[in-house]
Amino acid sequence: MAERVAGKVALVTGGAKGLGEADARALAAEGAQVVLTDVDLAAGQAVADDIGAVFKPQDVTDEARWQAIIGEIRSDFGALHVLVNNAGIVLPGNIESQTYAQYRAQLAVSADGAFLGAKHAIPLMATSGGGSIINMASVVSKLAYSGVVSYAAAKGAIEGMSRSIAAHCLESGYRIRCNSIHPGVINTPMVQNFGAQVGESATDVAQPPEGPLPAEAGVMGAPRNVADLVVFLASDESAFITAQEFVIDGGMSMLPAPLVQDSRP
Repeated sequence: MAERVAGKVALVTGGAKGLGEADARALAAEGAQVVLTDVDLAAGQAVADDIGAVFKPQDVTDEARWQAIIGEIRSDFGALHVLVNNAGIVLPGNIESQTYAQYRAQLAVSADGAFLGAKHAIPLMATSGGGSIINMASVVSKLAYSGVVSYAAAKGAIEGMSRSIAAHCLESGYRIRCNSIHPGVINTPMVQNFGAQVGESATDVAQPPEGPLPAEAGVMGAPRNVADLVVFLASDESAFITAQEFVIDGGMSMLPAPLVQDSRP
C-alpha cells in the first residue's frame, strides 16, 4: 500500500542516522512531508536532500529550539500531524559505575526531549485536526539489564509519559494518539557503538539490512523493521490505537534471562 501518510506533515528527531533515518525515509516514501532534526548537521542534511525532506538543526534538550522549530513548521506548512520522538543516546554503566553526569545526559536527551517535543507539538497538532505522537522507548524498560541503568531509566520514563500524554489528549478532545515503541537490538550505529564500548561485536547476530526476521528469537533487527511500525502508527490505519506499548524485538524478551543480560562495562 503506497501513500499511507500522504498529506501529513511529520517531524522526526534524531533523523540523521539509525532508527530516525529509517523512520524519516519510510514516512517520506509513503507520502509524508518530513521535517527531520539532529545535532549531526552534515548527516542530517544529506538524508533530507536524499528523500526530499527539510532538515533543521536541533538539540532536543533546548526548549527554546523546540519552540522555534514548531513555530517554523506552523509558518511553513500550517500543520503538524506526526511527531516521532526518536532522539536518544546510550552510555554503558551499571548503578555503581555510571556517573551522575552520564545519568543526567541520557535522561535529558531521551526523556526530556520527548517531554518537550510533545508539550510544544500538541497545540499545533490539535489545530491540525489531530495526529499521532510516537515515542521511541526500548525493551530495556521491561527487562532486567544491569549495564544500562540510566538508559533503562530514560526509556522507562518515556513509557509512562506516553500513557499520560495519551490520557491528556483524550480528555482534551484533541484526537491526538500517543504510543510508545520498544525495540530490541536493532542494527544501528548507536548499537554498534555500544557494542564497541563494552567490547562486544553486535554484528555477530546481525540480520541482513532489509531482510525478514528468521525463526530464531532474540536476533538483531533492521531499522526498517521499526520504521514499518512507525508508518503504521503515523497513518490512519492506527486511528483507534492510543496509550499502547509496542515491543518489536524478534522475540528477544521471551528468552531466558541469562541469555539477554548485558555485559558489564
